[in-house]
Amino acid sequence: MAMDSITVDIVENALKNIKDEMDVTLFRSAMSPVIREQHDCFPMITDVHGQMVVGNFGSHVPEVIAHFPEGVAEGDVIFLSDPYSCGGSISHINDWMIIIPIFFSSRLVGYASMFGHVMDVGGPVPASLPVTATSIFGEGVRFPPVKLYERGKLNDAVLRIIQANTRTPLENYSDLMALVAACRTAEKRVVELCARFGPDTYQEALDELLARTNRMMRQLIQGFLPEQPVSFEDYVDDDGLGNGPFKMKLSIWREGDQAFFDWTGTDPQAQGPISYYLSDAMFKMFIGAFLISVFDPAIMFNDGFYDLLHVTTPEGSLLRPNFPAALGCRTHVLSRLFDVLSGALSLNTPENSPAAGYGTSPYFIYSGTDADGRDYHLMEVMYGGLPGRPIGDGLDGHSWWPAFVNIPTEYLETYYPLRVEYYRTGMDSGGAGLHRGGNCNEKLYTCLADGLVSIHDDRAKLQPWGINGGEPGTSSYKILIRSDGTVEHLPSKLDGVEVHKGDQVLFVTGGSGGFGDPLERHPDRVRADVARGLVSRDKAAKSYGVVFKPGTTEVDEVATEDLRRDLRETRGELAAFQFGNRDVVASSSDTM
Repeated sequence: MAMDSITVDIVENALKNIKDEMDVTLFRSAMSPVIREQHDCFPMITDVHGQMVVGNFGSHVPEVIAHFPEGVAEGDVIFLSDPYSCGGSISHINDWMIIIPIFFSSRLVGYASMFGHVMDVGGPVPASLPVTATSIFGEGVRFPPVKLYERGKLNDAVLRIIQANTRTPLENYSDLMALVAACRTAEKRVVELCARFGPDTYQEALDELLARTNRMMRQLIQGFLPEQPVSFEDYVDDDGLGNGPFKMKLSIWREGDQAFFDWTGTDPQAQGPISYYLSDAMFKMFIGAFLISVFDPAIMFNDGFYDLLHVTTPEGSLLRPNFPAALGCRTHVLSRLFDVLSGALSLNTPENSPAAGYGTSPYFIYSGTDADGRDYHLMEVMYGGLPGRPIGDGLDGHSWWPAFVNIPTEYLETYYPLRVEYYRTGMDSGGAGLHRGGNCNEKLYTCLADGLVSIHDDRAKLQPWGINGGEPGTSSYKILIRSDGTVEHLPSKLDGVEVHKGDQVLFVTGGSGGFGDPLERHPDRVRADVARGLVSRDKAAKSYGVVFKPGTTEVDEVATEDLRRDLRETRGELAAFQFGNRDVVASSSDTM
């Protein structure tokens, strides 16, 4: 007999609440601002087989548990930070993962897991993200799966090794124990669910939740994926060592309700640290997250659809590098993956696909010793423009991962020797369109102590493309303004540039592409964008054909109608994709 839907719904919502409680526990206990304030962490609860039933990042449990032939016991806590030991489920060694097996009446009923980005794990540069690394051995200390606790007893030796190999031992200890506490929270709540419903009923409910997602994903595949293979490619600017751009190519098709994704044609792995070890399971999770968020957000996100997806990723490529490839700056490839997936899906259903976003995960890193002799280490994740979409404008200055938030200025100025002069969206950085691309972020820091600054970003050479007639977004850039007024333009990937008290760093991220014909955007929406400082009057006229009455923000309807007519007559047919400046791709191809 099938389980009644009410019980399944109760268990589903209970698990979602548990996941949220895991986050709250972590945020209240961790010390690193990247976790505590920006929420760079990912909780998960699985069934007894290690399949993710609720979470954000797909299950890695089976690969990790296989490292323990003796099995796991109640009270065990597994710790790891090595991407090559867990099939790429964590993508660089700054991500620390905790896994706890959950037992009810001595019976294994599932696992709780959480990982988060810690500030520093050793290596040659603060924050352990060296742009110049050519192997993972040059990035810091990595841990294969080990038992931090065994049957409830803390492994002091592991803890001492962890603290001895970081510039931030106090923060890392706090973050580690906060990750454990978050998993303990899930363990407690799952045990309560098993006590309420019984372990058999609980497991049956998990099976049904996975089956529900499977059934609904079959419908998405048949409704939105093409039967004939289509291919799309996009590029990462460079690897920080002068190599690039790097092509990412994806072909997709379906056979019935089975979906196929092939990365053949993607460039070989990079010499620098931008390669991303993309496991098949992880990419399946990304596909599911994308399809669900774009086409049916009501579907519960879990591992239930994995058997419907089939992935081919060439060994030794940018997305499946061979050990010991450096992985520290892999977020450029990780984020660009979504733009490539969006482009491939748009070839048959352009009306359902967004444009390209800022396509990376920019980092601002600032470290040194302040006037009081206190060491400081800051790593801040920056954001950019999210793309114009079929349902509306892209978000301005937002994270590509929805749960991430910014570090409050008050926090930065309280705990670090810097001042934030302004933090704003960049006018005109989002591509024009029926639905405007989201604008970038512009942040101006003043350094209040001597130190070192490192930069991680991309989209400095290749713009985020627009779709269905939408214009491309703007590129990123960085400027160092010395206290004497000297201006230096910084590359998008840079280690340890010396800064002195009074120097300023302007950090500008990428914008995003627009969706649809800009001349179809209602003039009142353009007027609102101009009034809010998101679009300039010049761009309103040039891209949207909207004219204002002199000295006012009132639309001149007659002049607007005339200008739009002239623009339509002179611009020619709109391209499906507007890629912007791709000269660097052409010049790279000419020399290959």
